[in-house]
Amino acid sequence: MQMNARANQYRRECANGMGWLMALLLSAFLAGCGGGGDSGEAGGGGSGTLGVSLTDAPACGFDAVNVTVTQVRVHRSDAASDGDGGWSEITLSPARKINLLNLTNGELDYLGETALPAGHYTQLRLMLAANTGSSAVSNSVVLSSGPRTEIALKTPSAVQSGLKVVHGFDVAAGQRVDLVLDFDACKSVVALGNGGFLLKPVIKVIPTVLNGINGFVAQSLLGRNVMVSAQMDGTVVRSTSPDMTTGAFFLARLDPGNYAVVITADDSATAVIDAVPVPTSTSVVEISTNAAPFILPPSAARTISGTATLSPASTTDEAVSVAAKQTVGSGPAVTATVKTQSAELLSGDYTLTLPAGAPQFGRYVIGGTLPIPLVGQSAAGQYAVEASATGYQTQSFTKNISTANATQHFVLSP
Repeated sequence: MQMNARANQYRRECANGMGWLMALLLSAFLAGCGGGGDSGEAGGGGSGTLGVSLTDAPACGFDAVNVTVTQVRVHRSDAASDGDGGWSEITLSPARKINLLNLTNGELDYLGETALPAGHYTQLRLMLAANTGSSAVSNSVVLSSGPRTEIALKTPSAVQSGLKVVHGFDVAAGQRVDLVLDFDACKSVVALGNGGFLLKPVIKVIPTVLNGINGFVAQSLLGRNVMVSAQMDGTVVRSTSPDMTTGAFFLARLDPGNYAVVITADDSATAVIDAVPVPTSTSVVEISTNAAPFILPPSAARTISGTATLSPASTTDEAVSVAAKQTVGSGPAVTATVKTQSAELLSGDYTLTLPAGAPQFGRYVIGGTLPIPLVGQSAAGQYAVEASATGYQTQSFTKNISTANATQHFVLSP
């Protein structure tokens, strides 16, 4: 009951919270609701409070990504091992199994809080429950197609000692620090190629205060795997899927700046809306309405497929990420990532299913009226397909799928 009361208080103070999440890899810190600008000096004696929440971006090809969290552990030393003294802990009792994909459109899952002696902290670990057999799968995925059964998710080392993140944050006496961690399930769940799946967590720390970009897509698009993302220079910063009843979407907790909003859906052309401003940490910018939602023209779908492998092979199960990008507009042109996928770990196989039709492009005008007009571009079926992996050189090739599927193989070297 006390934990529920604290969670409700946090939601009222910080934004709306809900759901849960797992988030392996906790990477950093954001001073949140309670701290403000007068946090004072850390390490001057006394104690403060650490709260941890999780959110998620939608996953590719899954209806559920389930992880069971037992504990969050914090230590001042980045060299501390799991058996050393000096750990402070947020314990979830009982352990919580959560579908990460419920945490879209800015929703948070509040894991809990703990009092910490004031000072500088450098390490966070997220502890997971172990899979104990086919009848009690703690960590799992459910595919969007095929049987609606849980497939055990391999989580190497996370169960025994937790997922270690070395990163600094300060706790000041009498003040509160809140960490909001964004788990990217699409990039983090990697197909092994033998019917199994591996969790390779991709986590970002995002602002605590609620701001962002909201709008609507046409309800006729719902059920077509609609994805909406905020991007900078072709890099996805935040993504979400719209509400399946209303078509509403919210790209939440963005750093101030200008973004390209990219909307994709099965059997539909891509839409890119450039120069959408988020001027402050509390700004919410509307780019379409329920009465005038974004409508995507129909488009034939074709594929770019092949293999993406590493030479020499990775010793740490490093996955190759393959992305298809398009350049649209002029003065200046805008690069948008249309789809990404991790290649299968064992075989390197990948397949990107993409629209062959002309992408639609428009620019947000401050003070302009909605809807934002979208104009078809000349880049129909033209993509730059790019493969990348940590510690290896990125490769990129151009492909045209306007009339036929295409094949591209990658071999990445250090």
